Amino acid sequence: MSITAERRQELVKEHARAEGDTGSTEVQVAILTERIRNLTEHFKGHAKDNHSRRGLLMMVNKRRSLLDYLRKKDGQRYLDLIAKLGLRK
Repeated sequence: MSITAERRQELVKEHARAEGDTGSTEVQVAILTERIRNLTEHFKGHAKDNHSRRGLLMMVNKRRSLLDYLRKKDGQRYLDLIAKLGLRK
């Protein structure tokens, strides 16, 4: 359900704004999106796992908050990120 350290590093390299950037909004949203996709796959086989479902809902809300912040701060970065990650809007 969690992502591996190697996959996390790939996401950081792909979405970082500068060298060593691990905390920018883009990186955080990319990591959350990967975790959400993994949990969504998990629920296909474990439909009654309500404890993990709560965690999924918290991740989705956190990602939404980060995306709202990014849209408010820099609309073009927001549009580029959602296109890159394949998110709607």
